[in-house]
Amino acid sequence: MRVLVAGATGAVGQQLVPALVAAGHQVIGTTRSPAKVDRLRSAGAQPVVVDGLDALAVGEAVARVEPEVIIHEMTAIPGLLSLRHLDRAFAVTNALRTRGTDHLLAAAAAAGVPRVIVQSFAGWPSMREGSPVKTEEDPLDPDPPREQRETLAAIGYLERAVTGAPLEGIVLRYGLLYGPGASEEFVALIRRRRIPVIGEGSGIWSFLHVADAAAATVAAVHRGSPGLYNVTDDEPAAVAEWLPAVARSVGGKPPRRIPVWLGRLAVGEAGVSMMTQVRGSSNAKAKRELTWQPAWASWRDGFARGLTGDRPAARLAGPS
Repeated sequence: MRVLVAGATGAVGQQLVPALVAAGHQVIGTTRSPAKVDRLRSAGAQPVVVDGLDALAVGEAVARVEPEVIIHEMTAIPGLLSLRHLDRAFAVTNALRTRGTDHLLAAAAAAGVPRVIVQSFAGWPSMREGSPVKTEEDPLDPDPPREQRETLAAIGYLERAVTGAPLEGIVLRYGLLYGPGASEEFVALIRRRRIPVIGEGSGIWSFLHVADAAAATVAAVHRGSPGLYNVTDDEPAAVAEWLPAVARSVGGKPPRRIPVWLGRLAVGEAGVSMMTQVRGSSNAKAKRELTWQPAWASWRDGFARGLTGDRPAARLAGPS
């Protein structure tokens, strides 16, 4: 099957392209940077240089390569995020989630591409009330912190556009990504005790190893009805539980603990919300309908043994 991966050189793309090739697909990978063309070729993909925000260029690229599936992995997320200015840090990614998604959907419609798979995000976008672990049926946060409003609006736009399009639109809500190319700065901050437990540390996070994100995406090429899928590991965990455990596993000292008022000064309302209020995500639907299992089923093992790209004993899932 001919699969176009838009944004093929990011953290997920670097895992996804070789996984698709290994599964027998013919892969076309896009990048904005001509310097990354050789990387795509070495991974087994046909490279295409295109800016995802250029509607004409996207349309021409899709028409030229004639894919049977399009996968949208385009982001521009900086390695170190300022939670006090989260929307500013996500400005380009938000444009890719809105205008970039529109361009891909229009190109897919014009070229008759039947299936489009897009990356979204599970975790803090969910409503911060009610059950501690959310499913795809639960609503997004109706009143997010001010610093997250534009980013949440872009996520909501992407999900509505794709699930409402006249094709097979699949939205994969990845958990917080870690692993090669996705978490080096995050791990370095934990080692240096730069990420504290704020208040009770009651915010619940769902993680996902980048290799498992790729495996679920490969599975979605053939499987799954149109709709939303939470793609996370099996163990949502409160900050007060995962942060000290991850610090130990990466050779750091225990994290500092600070009160909420001090956390608000340090990381703003969005940072406090993420540390004290956010909810985890259930992966039951993805496991059931995509016939997918996370190889790194728990962040405990993934952070301890999976940061260098080593694989656990379990085989990554893929199309049969």
